Amino acid sequence: VIIDELRQFLEASPFVILGTAGPEGLDCSPRGDPPGQLLRIIDERTIQLPDRRGNNRVDSLRNIVRDPRVALLFLVPGIGETIRANGTAVLRTEPDLLESWAMGDKLPRCVIEISIDTIFTQCQKALVRSKLWDPAVQIERSALPTVGEIMTTITAGEFDGAAYDAAYPERLRQTIY
Repeated sequence: VIIDELRQFLEASPFVILGTAGPEGLDCSPRGDPPGQLLRIIDERTIQLPDRRGNNRVDSLRNIVRDPRVALLFLVPGIGETIRANGTAVLRTEPDLLESWAMGDKLPRCVIEISIDTIFTQCQKALVRSKLWDPAVQIERSALPTVGEIMTTITAGEFDGAAYDAAYPERLRQTIY
């Protein structure tokens, strides 16, 4: 049951990791929106998440259609504790519902409606050990390979990673929603 204290955490969260299962295996995908716009609490056992633009792999959506079981991990920046939830999901595409989740003129492709079976807090030990929220240990982006560099290596040079990386800031700006 989503009690008021859990509701406060969920409504403050700008980020959730969605876990799904399907015939090909497991999938875990990040979802993010400004706090208060990431999810909608429908009642004490039901939440909705918009399916915003991403990498278009649709693994999570395909899995939900075939196996509705989902797991969620909600994070709030600066807070060590997390909220975990498990349940079953359906994909909803009613035009009025999609319109209610618009960001500017961009609609989500669908809304994931989740019936919560269990919801609980998770202690902060992992986030404390990882120092995830500690700015002193943040890694400079230039210290790791870019997505373009990774894709160039995976495709043995057939993918133009430099062009991909150069175009990404503008592509992100135009397709964030």
